[in-house]
Amino acid sequence: MNTILLLIFSNIFMTFAWYGHLKFKEAPLLQVIFISWLIAFFEYCFQVPANRMGHGMFSAAQLKTIQEVITLVVFALFSVFYLGESFRWNHAVGFAFLVLAAGFLFIPESGQSPSSS
Repeated sequence: MNTILLLIFSNIFMTFAWYGHLKFKEAPLLQVIFISWLIAFFEYCFQVPANRMGHGMFSAAQLKTIQEVITLVVFALFSVFYLGESFRWNHAVGFAFLVLAAGFLFIPESGQSPSSS
């Protein structure tokens, strides 16, 4: 559970670093890059420990998949509540298909534990 919480916090910082500047298009690009880089530092402060703690319980592919699904959820909320964009039915369907596809990484091979795949 700690891994998931750290990944959620990491993704919140990542989303602001990558997309938060879209509300400030008048800001100089170099300034935006520098501020985004500073925000991304905090992303790494959560992401690296999450991967360290989670590896063994999850495979590297599973950790990446968990992170991507969290990214979709965080980004959907961010785009609606921070950027004021609409979340349409086709976004929901597309995200659902991505989550379904990601679920295949968690099907264990016969005779193997999830962390040994």
